[in-house]
Amino acid sequence: MARLVLLLLAAWLAVAAAPPTAPQRTVYRHAALIDGTGAPLRRDMAVVVAGERIAWVGPDARLGRRLAGARVVDLAGRFLMPGLIDSHQHLATPPDRPQALAWLRRQLYGGVTAIRDMADDVREVAELQALARRGGIAAPDIVYPALVAGPSFFADPRTAAAARGYAPGTAPWVQAIDEATDIPAAIARARGTGAAALKIYANLSGPLVARLAAEAHRQGLAVWAHGMVFPATPADVIAAGPDVVSHVNYLAYQAMAKRPQSYQARFPIDYALFAKGDNAAMTALFREMRRRGIILDATIRVYAEREKQAVRAGTAPRGATDLASRLTAQAWRAGVAISAGTDGETDAGDRWPAVMEEMELLGRAGLPRGEVIRAGTLIGARTMRLEREMGSIAPGKLANLVVLARNPLDDLANLRSVVLTVKRGRDYPRGEFEETKR
Repeated sequence: MARLVLLLLAAWLAVAAAPPTAPQRTVYRHAALIDGTGAPLRRDMAVVVAGERIAWVGPDARLGRRLAGARVVDLAGRFLMPGLIDSHQHLATPPDRPQALAWLRRQLYGGVTAIRDMADDVREVAELQALARRGGIAAPDIVYPALVAGPSFFADPRTAAAARGYAPGTAPWVQAIDEATDIPAAIARARGTGAAALKIYANLSGPLVARLAAEAHRQGLAVWAHGMVFPATPADVIAAGPDVVSHVNYLAYQAMAKRPQSYQARFPIDYALFAKGDNAAMTALFREMRRRGIILDATIRVYAEREKQAVRAGTAPRGATDLASRLTAQAWRAGVAISAGTDGETDAGDRWPAVMEEMELLGRAGLPRGEVIRAGTLIGARTMRLEREMGSIAPGKLANLVVLARNPLDDLANLRSVVLTVKRGRDYPRGEFEETKR
């Protein structure tokens, strides 16, 4: 028996001492490449993937010995771009595992390789994150925050749905904050949930927003905020220096003399203030956003969906989508980086994820198609501080890729021609998804 144990130990040591096996290499060749940086399309390009990472990018004619022993995927006539990133999603308020899995699967097979979840039940989202990361489910990678808001916000039923088992405002991932709060301790609790960011939501003063943002940054968290935090104004929010602000129409309150004092007391924006072109208050706000490098998660689709609901209900839409489009275009002209966030998903029967709708809306707002693709790739990666890992096609980055049958630079509708998604070096052919829909 002792001899058997020694033999098994010797075998284990031999395996442990052996040099690591080189990762499998795949060559995607003869592709028309859109690299996500805004650079022009390059034809007859090749991308070499080793394991999870991109090992080489260059002209197909220069592949040479890189072809030896590699799996080869011929993409002649196809278009290759980075995996899409939806920078505003909600997966679990309240948790609904079957729905979340269905959404995630459709997103991945629709070209989405990462999402920024914008505050849900962390217990559920963290588990989905882990499963997605190791390939246990067909899903994009997930990054999520912990949320803070003023105590008066916690009458909102969504806060109870996202933190069942806790009194409102006391869960580490959904905390009530006031002047008496030990903010360093609160941020430390938020970090302990595995959150990558602090989301500053509602019913907080400008000084409190500034304190929260500063402490979150000091502890290494990104800061994501609504464009207005009620009563904190858009100017207060921007002055606090968040990394990303969400919902472009919230920023429009900066142009109004009277503003809502709480999330629950919101009232409509005065559209007349924006009827004669660029508003001066918005010009100043966007200039400061550019100076600080703050990304705008515009979510035009949210306003478009609400107007569709109004039409279905027989009421006239108010023009929120038009305002969102014009403000987003003004922000882009001012040099503000725009990401493609949806704050929702398409209906269960839809074959494609919502981020494609947001990208089309950004195009209709006036962003050039190359910039729209950048919004849905590299800028999306920046919202999560992951631009060194994803968002463009470059050596060393994760092999998160999308193969399209048609050129999205000709028409953004061509984003719906996904043939293949590659996430962390693993292929997800679109045909596998289509088979389940028949």
